[in-house]
Amino acid sequence: MTHPLSRRTFLGATGGLATALATPASVSASALRRPNIVIILADDLGHGQLGAYGQRTVRTPSLDRLAAEGVRFTSAYGGAPVCAPSRAAMLTGRHTGHGMVRENPAPGLPQSSLTDLTFAELARSAGYRTACIGKWGFGPDRPGQESHPLQRGFDRFDGYLTHRKAHRYWPAHLWSGTRRVPMNKVYAPDLFAEQAVEFIRSARNSPFLLYFATNLPHAPSTVPDLGRYRDHPWSEANRGHAAQITRLDRHVKAIMAALHESGVADHTLVLFASDNGAHEEKGVDPDLFRAGGGLRGYKRNLYEGGIRVPLIAWSPSIVARPGTTVGEPVALWDLPATVADLTGSALPADTDSRSLLPALTGSGKVGHDYLYWYRREWYTTRRANAAEHGRGKRVAEAVRRGRWKAVRFAPGVDREAPDSDWEVELYNLASDPGERHDLAYERADLADELVGLMRESWTSHPSV
Repeated sequence: MTHPLSRRTFLGATGGLATALATPASVSASALRRPNIVIILADDLGHGQLGAYGQRTVRTPSLDRLAAEGVRFTSAYGGAPVCAPSRAAMLTGRHTGHGMVRENPAPGLPQSSLTDLTFAELARSAGYRTACIGKWGFGPDRPGQESHPLQRGFDRFDGYLTHRKAHRYWPAHLWSGTRRVPMNKVYAPDLFAEQAVEFIRSARNSPFLLYFATNLPHAPSTVPDLGRYRDHPWSEANRGHAAQITRLDRHVKAIMAALHESGVADHTLVLFASDNGAHEEKGVDPDLFRAGGGLRGYKRNLYEGGIRVPLIAWSPSIVARPGTTVGEPVALWDLPATVADLTGSALPADTDSRSLLPALTGSGKVGHDYLYWYRREWYTTRRANAAEHGRGKRVAEAVRRGRWKAVRFAPGVDREAPDSDWEVELYNLASDPGERHDLAYERADLADELVGLMRESWTSHPSV
């Protein structure tokens, strides 16, 4: 693996131009006007929680329209079943076998640090204005540290620095760049939407990348008003959760309106996704909403319900066939390659990222041989633990290759335990998307192959 410092030195030396060390763009963007890029990331939104993905209880008309006019990915995956490692994989293009952030920080331990090359650095090297608005989630809650978004390629930052502070919807303070700004009765997600709109309007005369990382609909189910769900016969937590999702949908509507009003919509790629599967925290019942879309598992599981996420791409100038559905397996760690492809910047050769552009233009496949995940969690929840038959605090890994997926559980929290001590499961997702029928015994040869890919995907000591 290349040392991260060398990766950044390489980027600075090339000035964002493709070199022999860069991964070739699968589809040349040279014929396209360099598009603006808006990445909208929801927090703990399940695969089945949008109308476009089968949701019938919670209204999401703006996102449903985005899917109808764009590309809807049905086998898109987060980088992990929890926030920090999933977001790190998305930002850096390195999955959890290679990346530096592999788990959420446990209480009392330092916040996760993110010091590897990000898609914002790629875009900025190509002359883009860059902004991160919302939940960052890495590094200590102070400026002047290497995990700060202003050190990771963003020209502008407004939001929460750390993972845990982002659970406070009415925060005592937020950050604006390196300034700690006191807040007084401000609902942070609404403020973030306003700041995103303001950034779009201010940046419309130059290419820009906006990373809008809302903390909706993460627990707790805090929302200024319940709206249309006020009189539903549900618990307060469930009504609040539904209202959070519909409020997020309105924020997307405001961002899209700003793109159109600023005259840049036709030359903008909008990507909407969630970091991991649906949560069941602070009284929320994900089964009430069929949040996983019928898939097994929840946030914290490496089963499909914990890692498969909604992913929508919208762009009048890039999407060849509006309303397209793509079933090819892709991952959030494909975003850096996509950004590099569209901006003409150089992607380091040691990436796990593949450009989504072929799927958007209809020109080909994204082309992963397989996808890999690692999970080590200090905490679990009732449903998530039950989905794993009580193994929720064990180290786990998963690989998907084509229609086949293997999941394995260590005997405890030591990934270096002998292979013979792990419990391995194998599923055919084409015939069994709910992962109900374990075929590891019948297809032991194939299970062994996929375990071999897990071994190959792991770097014991990620470079720092």
